[in-house]
Amino acid sequence: MHHFVIDQMQRKVKIPTQPKRIISLVPSQTELLFYLGLDVEVVGITKFCVHPRVMFKSKPRIGGTKQYNFEKIKSLEPDLIIGNKEENDQTQIELLETEYSVWMSDIFTLEDALDMILEIGKLVNRKSEAEILIEKIRASFHQAEQVIRQLIHRPRVAYFIWKNPTMVAAGQTFINEMLQIGGFENIFATESRYPQISDEKLAAARPDLILLSSEPFPFKEKHVKEIQAICPDADIRLVDGEIFSWYGNRLLLAGPYFKNLRLSIENRRQELK
Repeated sequence: MHHFVIDQMQRKVKIPTQPKRIISLVPSQTELLFYLGLDVEVVGITKFCVHPRVMFKSKPRIGGTKQYNFEKIKSLEPDLIIGNKEENDQTQIELLETEYSVWMSDIFTLEDALDMILEIGKLVNRKSEAEILIEKIRASFHQAEQVIRQLIHRPRVAYFIWKNPTMVAAGQTFINEMLQIGGFENIFATESRYPQISDEKLAAARPDLILLSSEPFPFKEKHVKEIQAICPDADIRLVDGEIFSWYGNRLLLAGPYFKNLRLSIENRRQELK
């Protein structure tokens, strides 16, 4: 039995009523599927789907998020493939659509992410579990915001995602939405997506704070000194990129993480006064 649904790209997709063989092409959505209890139904993941560890080690991998092994996918006989507009490659997705049911998310805001969680919950017959997760995420953000709202100083931040060339998360990104929720002011919010930034432009922008993400480029302690030379007055920190960019059940960790990060930044600011 099949039925039709509208995915987040507003495409009409034919979906099995009881999906039994699911391939996930996006790490955060893979983790969500396992969180919802689909350990058996998920038959294929990508090499970047690292959570939960036990599933990363045991489940067949069909390639990365942009390049797939089509023979491997064929051998797994999926009845549902779940992807994301930004994470996945359009040409490859269109090829998959000729053979399989492909449901796509398209996420810029927290509400988009919560809508994705609910819609995937419905697709895989875990609607009540998805609704409970959404309530938990909302509650954890609400608790964090109670504390964040009391911090008067709103750090002006540059969020680095890549090195050589330096690239930052700007406007029209989920990371920008997470920065706003965390009470940060993204100094590149008026630019689009993931622009390249010169050292001169960075210095001229005078950020209070520079956040170096753990992914997709794995920034380390050694990079802090290099960037400190460009912005000597900035507070520079390594942060967990999964917290800022994964939009499944990992959102449960985001509120407390932002609260602790903001409190730590505020403490350092007070010390330097």
